[in-house]
Amino acid sequence: MRRTTTARRGLAAAALTLSLGLALAGCSGDSGDDPSPSASSTSSANPADTAALAEVTVEGEPGSKPTITLPSTPFEVTALTVRVVDEGDGDEIEEGQTLSIQTTAVSGADGSELGDTYSTAPEKIVADDQLLPELHDALVGQQVGVRILFAIPGTADATSTAAPVTNVVVGEVVEAKDTPKPLERAEGEAVTPAAGLPTVTLDADGKPSITPVDAAAPTELVVQPLITGTGAPVTEDQTLTVNYTGWLWDGTQFDSSWDRGEPATFALTGVIPGWTQGLTGQTVGSQVLLVIPPDMAYGEQGSGESVPPNSTLIFVVDILAAS
Repeated sequence: MRRTTTARRGLAAAALTLSLGLALAGCSGDSGDDPSPSASSTSSANPADTAALAEVTVEGEPGSKPTITLPSTPFEVTALTVRVVDEGDGDEIEEGQTLSIQTTAVSGADGSELGDTYSTAPEKIVADDQLLPELHDALVGQQVGVRILFAIPGTADATSTAAPVTNVVVGEVVEAKDTPKPLERAEGEAVTPAAGLPTVTLDADGKPSITPVDAAAPTELVVQPLITGTGAPVTEDQTLTVNYTGWLWDGTQFDSSWDRGEPATFALTGVIPGWTQGLTGQTVGSQVLLVIPPDMAYGEQGSGESVPPNSTLIFVVDILAAS
C-alpha cells in the first residue's frame, strides 16, 4: 500500500515543508548518551558542525516566532546537528509522548526565511525510538517550552549542478501528551456492507480473509466500513497505525501486516491515493474495506512481482491509532 519506501523515522526536509513528519529523511548520525542535555549542549558527530551551530543566534520571547541569524552564508553542516538553546519550564517530556512543536526555518544559502508554523498549527511528533536519535536525545528529559536549534544538510541532486543547501530550523515544544496505546484490532459497531463486494471473514484473532466476486472490477474507489470505531476521525496529515491485508481483484493475496506479526505505521500522505482518500475521515477503531482502481493504486507500472500493471486492489484495514 505504500507509495514510496519511507519510514516513520524519516523526519525531514523540515525547512522546505516545515513538516517535522517529513523533515529529516535520509539524515543520520550518532546520538549522545545524555537523555536530558543542558541548554548549551549540542549533538553532532562532527566537531566542526557543532562549532558552526554554536555561532547561530536565536532571539525572541518563548511562545513567539523566533529570529534565526546565521554567522555567515552559505551556512553548511555535514550531518544533522542539534542544539538546545532554551530550556522549558513546563512538565518533563517523557519517552513515548506526542509532542506539539512550533517551527520556523531559514535557508543556509542566504539566511532567507522558509516559513513557520506559528501562524497556523504546530507539528506533532512522537518521542520514541522511531524519532531520529539526535532529536530524541535533545527532547526527552527536557521540559515543555524547550527550544531546539537544528541544521539539516542538503542532499546532492545528480540532475543539478547546484550545491546542496543546509536548512536551519528552530523547534519549540508547546505541549506534550501521553500517546494513546494502539488498539489490538478494530472494535465498534458492525456495518452491513453493500451488495456486490467481496465477502470478508475474520478469524478468532481478527485477521481477515475474503471471498472474491465473479464480476468486473469497479472503476471508482469503493470505501466500505465494516466496523465503525468510536475514536476520532482520521485526518490526511496524520500518521496511522494499522493492520491490513491486500489482495488482487481475483482474490490473490499479495501483502499482509497480519502475516508479518505486527501492525504497520505510516504517514497517510505517504501511501497510494486510494488509501489516503479512503481512510481520511474514517474513525480510529474502524475496519474498512477498500477496492482501489489502478489509477489510485500502482497504475500501469504495478508494484514488483506481486502487483501486475493495471491491477485493481482490495484491502481490509483495521485503524488502530492515529497521531
